[in-house]
Amino acid sequence: MNKSEIEKVQRYLRRTFGNHGITIDSRPNKDDSAEVSLDGEFIGVIFRDDEEGDVSYDFHMTILEMDLD
Repeated sequence: MNKSEIEKVQRYLRRTFGNHGITIDSRPNKDDSAEVSLDGEFIGVIFRDDEEGDVSYDFHMTILEMDLD
């Protein structure tokens, strides 16, 4: 994901979830994905998918059972 895409997706997530603590940072040596953080804590990865010219972004977040209260 390039810088422009990252900025657009970050604005979308912040607006959608009403949380300006969401940040997206590029991943070293990866151009198809970026890391998503909330208030500085890593929460998942967002992947760019280009299927025959139709671009979409898939957010993957793992929740560990031990983190559930």
